Amino acid sequence: MRFQYKGSNEGSFDLIDTSEQKFSANELKKDCYKIVWARKDSISLGVDGYRVLLKENHLLFASSLNRLDFEVENKDVLLYAFNREFYCIRDHDSEVSCNGFLFLGTSSPLVVELTEKELKSFNLLYEFFVEEFENNKDHIQGEMLLVLLKRLLIMSVRIARKVLPDEDMPQLKLDAIRRFKLLVEMHFREKHKVQEYAELMHVTPKSISNLFARYFHKTPLQLINERIILESKRLLEFSDSNVNEIAYALGFNEISHFSKFFKTHTGVSPKEYLRGLSAENS
Repeated sequence: MRFQYKGSNEGSFDLIDTSEQKFSANELKKDCYKIVWARKDSISLGVDGYRVLLKENHLLFASSLNRLDFEVENKDVLLYAFNREFYCIRDHDSEVSCNGFLFLGTSSPLVVELTEKELKSFNLLYEFFVEEFENNKDHIQGEMLLVLLKRLLIMSVRIARKVLPDEDMPQLKLDAIRRFKLLVEMHFREKHKVQEYAELMHVTPKSISNLFARYFHKTPLQLINERIILESKRLLEFSDSNVNEIAYALGFNEISHFSKFFKTHTGVSPKEYLRGLSAENS
């Protein structure tokens, strides 16, 4: 079962239930945010080339940058997908506070487990979505779907706090980590050092490193590097730019520096990565 809404502004929202059909992630638009819910079956899926086992009653949050690769048939899996035109989580961050938290923009997407109580709430919300798609085809359907999506995101944010290294992390600390992630998203093409982001946040690099060491499972430099690598892969796979152009677009003055950086973090050079993609598609 698949429901789809398309707005007048190119906004789109999809709700896909794979329990009675075959579905491939290739059917999704490449620029959408994805929430995958393994309801009663576990599934194995690829995220930017890495395998992830999504267990029963778990949710996975993938950003518009993450490339999902999976195929399911007659498995109880739900998929919510929406693009920036339908709801921009960056522009409306004050409403749901999920940007830089649920949708990380890295190859290690957030995965959370639902309790029995939370399952009831998520199942009920799913029924509201289905009812809206099936019974209301009027001009305000998009607004109602948007309200339900915001509820879904807010519920998810509350649950996701449980997977933080410190569940009782002060809100100010969480906001500081999210701000760092958002700044990385805005400036990773030209700023590659923690010190540069510390200056934007008006704090010292050491204070950022201490914050991440206390409350997060990665270092700030890891987040910066992962974002650069993710964009590198996206450009290598989907753009017409050559390696030289990609290197300069990502702030590397020398292609040799970019190639060394890419190989350090992926194990292969950019050209070897391209050859691997060609072999997969042949």
